[in-house]
Amino acid sequence: MREDHGSRVVGAYRRAHPTSEALFRRAKEAIPGGITHDIRHLKPFPLYVERARGSRKWDVDGYESIDYWMGHGALLLGHCHPDVTGAVAAQLEKGTHYGACHELEIRWAERVKRLIPSAEEVRFTMSGTEATQLAIRLARASTGKSKVVKFEGHFHGWHDYVMAGVKPPYAEPLSSGVPGRSLEDILRCPPNDLSRVEAFLRENEVAAVILEPGGGTAGAIPTDPRFLRGLRELATKTGVVLIFDEVITGFRYAPGGAQEYYGVTPDLTTLAKILAGGLPGGAVAGKAAIMDRLAFTDDVKGSRQKKVAHAGTFNANPLSASAGVAMLELIADGDAQKRASRAAELFRNGANEVIARLQVDVWVYGEASVFHVLLEPRRLGVGQPGSGEPLNHVALLSYPNLDLYHKLRLALILNGVDFPGLHGWVSAVHSDEDIERTVQAFERALTMLQEEGALG
Repeated sequence: MREDHGSRVVGAYRRAHPTSEALFRRAKEAIPGGITHDIRHLKPFPLYVERARGSRKWDVDGYESIDYWMGHGALLLGHCHPDVTGAVAAQLEKGTHYGACHELEIRWAERVKRLIPSAEEVRFTMSGTEATQLAIRLARASTGKSKVVKFEGHFHGWHDYVMAGVKPPYAEPLSSGVPGRSLEDILRCPPNDLSRVEAFLRENEVAAVILEPGGGTAGAIPTDPRFLRGLRELATKTGVVLIFDEVITGFRYAPGGAQEYYGVTPDLTTLAKILAGGLPGGAVAGKAAIMDRLAFTDDVKGSRQKKVAHAGTFNANPLSASAGVAMLELIADGDAQKRASRAAELFRNGANEVIARLQVDVWVYGEASVFHVLLEPRRLGVGQPGSGEPLNHVALLSYPNLDLYHKLRLALILNGVDFPGLHGWVSAVHSDEDIERTVQAFERALTMLQEEGALG
């Protein structure tokens, strides 16, 4: 079997995973591009997984990997936690979709309220994208204003309003098919720039400021905690709705999310991933004065001017609710977060020791139980994470050599580890042995890239 452009890494991956390659050929006949999520794109073909449990997964060619995808960050307790799967199995016997209210949705909302500081009331959605869309609508309805400040490099899903300023060049939307008119009310701001935010609020009719409190793109652009505190003060002073997108950080940084971790409480919070225990589910949680815009009133005639409309066939469906209730009960005491964060720190430290030993142009950094891998930072002139110096946030997310990230992931898979090329999520069930093996695999993968001249 041929090797792409003479790459030994690509050739070895092809030889090891013929069933995945065959499935990808089949997928391309039925699915655009052969994949169902952009981040799963992998050259020359994606890995197809058959089953997973704990910190491990097994692909269709029989290889076992230590997994750091963890359901795109949804599985803080690892794959197939028995309490979560047991709750879902029990609910399957009762019904999958009642098309009606049920007690589980109340229990789910009550658990969110207990954990998330900003959560006076909760409304469920089916995804994080829907949650940020609803939060923006609520902010506009409650303030009567239309402009929204969004930070460059921060990701809030894939609806039209948040397609600006995601990746360089920030002036261009992340996707084709986004009407320019939908972006006119979005004000792009450099991250951690409080003076620029203040200018936007002074010069525009701003309804909301939205950001990932842990930093742009799951923390790839770190947030300065002092900036969060200043932003909270500024939003309070001006009456602007402060929205924390905690789809990544919610329940991960701490049981109460990044807002507990940093001690800064927003007006609205968007949630997903861990919220639903690995099943589809999202939510908006926040101040009752804003959330009550969703409630029906007796004023039928004026309801269109006051009420925020929100539907969704599968919102708070019994299966997602059962998984969510089980998950939030298990992680409420903070022990899972501590174990996951400790394991992530062990990996980051071990990986950086490998980088220093091999003298390669790579950085591994992150916070809590998230890690990021940045290739060729010195060549790109990014700046040093953790040095206290400002980072070049444009260069930080440029990733001009994406083929190198693909090769790194292939090399890791060949050595029994898998995580997205840019970052990964550590669970509470990743053991010290898992981390040790992961660091060893990382060293072997980097050495493979060095040996074929792909990485300096």
